Amino acid sequence: MLDKLCLILLIIGGLNWGAIGIFQFDLVAWICGGQSGIISRIIYTAVALAAIWCISLLFRDTEAADSGVTHSRVQ
Repeated sequence: MLDKLCLILLIIGGLNWGAIGIFQFDLVAWICGGQSGIISRIIYTAVALAAIWCISLLFRDTEAADSGVTHSRVQ
């Protein structure tokens, strides 16, 4: 559950950075009252913490998790 939440936050952050890079428009700041607004700073901090958490995804053993999952085939 935490992994999915962090990935959602990273998607939001990535889309925001894309908007900044392409359109020079900070969507989070626009919605939340500027870059120095408390809500904006909370969102920026949450995205940063999510990015730090997702670093752990690079080092996890996914084979052990995948071995317990069975896939059914449609015939």
